[in-house]
Amino acid sequence: MKPAAKVKNTAKKRATKAKSLPKTGAKAKPIKPRKAEKVTILSGGNPRIAKADGDAPVQAYIGGMPGWKRDVGKRLDALIVRNVPNVRKAVKWNSPFYGIESQGWFVGIHVFTRSVKVAFFSGASLRPVPPGASKSKDTRYIDIHEGDELDEAQLANWVKQAAALPGFLAP
Repeated sequence: MKPAAKVKNTAKKRATKAKSLPKTGAKAKPIKPRKAEKVTILSGGNPRIAKADGDAPVQAYIGGMPGWKRDVGKRLDALIVRNVPNVRKAVKWNSPFYGIESQGWFVGIHVFTRSVKVAFFSGASLRPVPPGASKSKDTRYIDIHEGDELDEAQLANWVKQAAALPGFLAP
């Protein structure tokens, strides 16, 4: 007798749930953009920024980078914009991505405890090849640590090369 009562109860829950679902053809409410929120810092000093397209979320990410990493983020962003004027920006997987419309993402930035990692998604095709290996055969990295001197000429060269290659296509 108890199993039957349980089935009856489950059926009742399903019926209640079905009533609360919108009918087919119902118009969905538009998503309202959130107002500026305080940036949460995750482990390693990585700012937590919601997935979004455009310069604003990338600037929010950079603004949330702690200490010396913020300066590195600003320099990298300026270098990329200066060398790829039509660059598209977004935050995906809690990291800034830079790409070319209909060509894909060519570079991403991520904050770690002791470094800022710059990922070139077609890095194996760059010359010279960036030094950091990846699980992906195409992706190559550079890690920037506190006190490192940025070779901006080499970074600019890699950025220009990467922007000219087919990029990483992400949803």
